[in-house]
Amino acid sequence: MVLLAVILAILQLVSFSRTWANFPPGLTIANIPVGNLSRAEASQRLLEVYSLPVELHYGEAVIQLSPTTVGFTLDMEAMLAAADMERTRQPFWEAFWDYLWERPTTSANIPLSSSYSEERLRTYLAGEVASRYDRPPTTSMPIAGTVNFEAGEQGTEMDIDRSVLLIETALQSTTSRTVALPLLRTSPSRPTFQNLDVLLRQTINISGFDGIIGVYVLDLQTGQDIRLTLSQGQPLAYPPDVSFTGSSTIKIPVMVSVFRRLGENPDAVTTQNLEDMIARSINTATDWLIQKVVDPINGPLRVTEDMQALGLTNTFLAGFFYQGAPLLQAYSTPGNQRTDVITEPDRYNQTTPTEIGTLLQDIYLCAQIGGGALVAAFPGEITQAECQSMISYLTRDKIALLIEAGVPDGTNVAHKHGWVTDPYGIIHDMSDAAIVFTPGGDYVLSVYLYHPTQIVFEPANNLVKDLSRAVYNYYNTSTP
Repeated sequence: MVLLAVILAILQLVSFSRTWANFPPGLTIANIPVGNLSRAEASQRLLEVYSLPVELHYGEAVIQLSPTTVGFTLDMEAMLAAADMERTRQPFWEAFWDYLWERPTTSANIPLSSSYSEERLRTYLAGEVASRYDRPPTTSMPIAGTVNFEAGEQGTEMDIDRSVLLIETALQSTTSRTVALPLLRTSPSRPTFQNLDVLLRQTINISGFDGIIGVYVLDLQTGQDIRLTLSQGQPLAYPPDVSFTGSSTIKIPVMVSVFRRLGENPDAVTTQNLEDMIARSINTATDWLIQKVVDPINGPLRVTEDMQALGLTNTFLAGFFYQGAPLLQAYSTPGNQRTDVITEPDRYNQTTPTEIGTLLQDIYLCAQIGGGALVAAFPGEITQAECQSMISYLTRDKIALLIEAGVPDGTNVAHKHGWVTDPYGIIHDMSDAAIVFTPGGDYVLSVYLYHPTQIVFEPANNLVKDLSRAVYNYYNTSTP
């Protein structure tokens, strides 16, 4: 019996000695069971699992990413060394005794130790996946023969930063090796200003207007602008800009000169005259402000000097508005000295679409940020609050015509319009200059028209309305 027991013990010892060289039962490395496996067998099993490709899903497309592509490697020696320590943690004879009596052993897991190249992964995602599957948005484009824009389509773009994190997790997993790549929606870009330029020209040509028209558009976010002057549909050279009769739009420079000289709390009479000058275009209110606030004798010339200080060389007021007012000074400007075009501008007040638009930009910047040309030219004399008041007055010019007619109801339009009739009631000059506040961006639009024979009001109004609608649609064409 003793001999038999010894023989059985020896046989068990031999059997245990063979398994002792392998990893203990229940041991896992990087969540992979390697119990009773040799180092070589365990290494092979780890390589088989972690060499499987990671499956990437970009929408309906399926892409197989081999771990070697991104330099994924297992720190095999470190993990096997840790497993060896786990194997030898229990003394040989103690382990043999547990084996002999079939006692359960505690399981352990050696954590994954690996590395990969994030740079290579980003390069792969950008060069092999995004470049192939990203879909750029389509730009909205003008619809021929209309003042509308066809809405562009959204695009898709892979979120590479989030994708890297998800793929890193998948590379280190034995079970979840599929990644739905996160995508971003990209909005259509706005058409180029050149598209808007072309659309405005087409709109003018389609209208059949055979006089002279000047159009200025300024993007108040980017500073891009469009300057158009057409005579009977043919473009005129720039510079210099073409001078037009300022009519009531010249009251914008008057308002600036008045606010330059006003105190912080103007009296009720002054504020009422400001309201009457801008909102109701009353000439007597304009003269009152020039005489009482600017200069009783040479007020119009002081207004002109203010405009010259702002660099507006074509904008001037040479006399009061009342009937029979004397011409205080004759002005020759680059715009009214052109010989290739004749707009017969009023000797008393002139401007150009660009200069009145630039002045509106100055007011806007002063109101928005308390800076710009007005503050620089008249330091301490015009405040941000005063510029905000100027815009408030301009928004009270409600006529539901011209630029206002081309934008949706409720759109904030700060503008001054004007037209001039001769003694026979015939209109030769019509104008409107505005800051338009819209969800898609704020802009300046000024339009001046002249016809030597007659401007027929309704077709001219429709032309300005269509130009206004075209610019509004450029900024606010929505995606489907």
